[in-house]
Amino acid sequence: MEKHESTPHLLFSSEKGKRYFYLSSDNPNTLKSCWTVGRGHENDLVLRDQWISRNHAILQTTETGEFYLIDLGSRNGTFVNGRRVGIPVTLHNGDQITFGKTEVQYYCPSEEASVGGKFGNLDFVTLTATLHERQLTSVVVVDMRNFTVLTRQLDETILSTLIGSWFREAGEIIREAGSWVDKYIGDAIMAIWFHGSKEVNRSDILKIFQAVSKLNKMTQKLSREYPVPFELRIGAGINTGYAMVGNTGSGDHPDYTAIGDTVNAAFRLESATKEIGADVAIGEKTYSYLGDIEDAQQHFHENTVHLKGYDTPTITYGTTFEELDCFLEETNP
Repeated sequence: MEKHESTPHLLFSSEKGKRYFYLSSDNPNTLKSCWTVGRGHENDLVLRDQWISRNHAILQTTETGEFYLIDLGSRNGTFVNGRRVGIPVTLHNGDQITFGKTEVQYYCPSEEASVGGKFGNLDFVTLTATLHERQLTSVVVVDMRNFTVLTRQLDETILSTLIGSWFREAGEIIREAGSWVDKYIGDAIMAIWFHGSKEVNRSDILKIFQAVSKLNKMTQKLSREYPVPFELRIGAGINTGYAMVGNTGSGDHPDYTAIGDTVNAAFRLESATKEIGADVAIGEKTYSYLGDIEDAQQHFHENTVHLKGYDTPTITYGTTFEELDCFLEETNP
């Protein structure tokens, strides 16, 4: 059956010449959103390459038409345009993908370039003009708890679909809140909000809290939808401060990110949630923007922690997701 030229597809060479793999369903009554890639015969796309793992990667599409490439911890890796990827990576028309030693081209001719790239509705020109500059930011790090244990107890196919869904839905939640997922790190994500001024509006912080709350509810939903051996849980670290903003990408695929102590502390705060028995830990600066809210002290509890890599103790404010939701309800009646 001949496919329409605008159908998203992968193009690669084989012993019989060019081969096309269309990212669509042959059955018009079936809505397919996930395709597996690997050496094993059970995959949708079977690649007979000794450098490819039995279950190497998956491709997922969203309701918006975006395609994500997710490496499943393959031995020899998955690369996009020469760069090894974690999970997941958004694909763009013309991207070159390498599975093991097999090179594949991704084509989506109908793909419309989004203005501002991953910044959504933000002004791309403004951001470009402020590259490599010190900006006030809020950094959020969210980690899935006990993921290593989960990988040992859950079927590999179910696990790959589960983590792919979690990353995809997390990305949608973060985008709706005005940011994007800057990094996918194994079982964690990092998101950045640029405040663009010397002061942060309290509503900006509340929007971040709402996004973290939605991430928790989404995780609980996936717990009910998948046959997991225990309830899925997440922890979050939120930190506000100045960071250096720059472009670590190149060419047609710029990759804007933030680096510095504010970012590092957000990761350490997330780790500290386990020490203080909380689901969410926020930095002093983030908490200071809630100082005029009387109920903040009832729901955020002060702790002194010793963050790895820091010489002096750090003040952080911890809360549970239940308390966070109560706080959001009280501040948004």
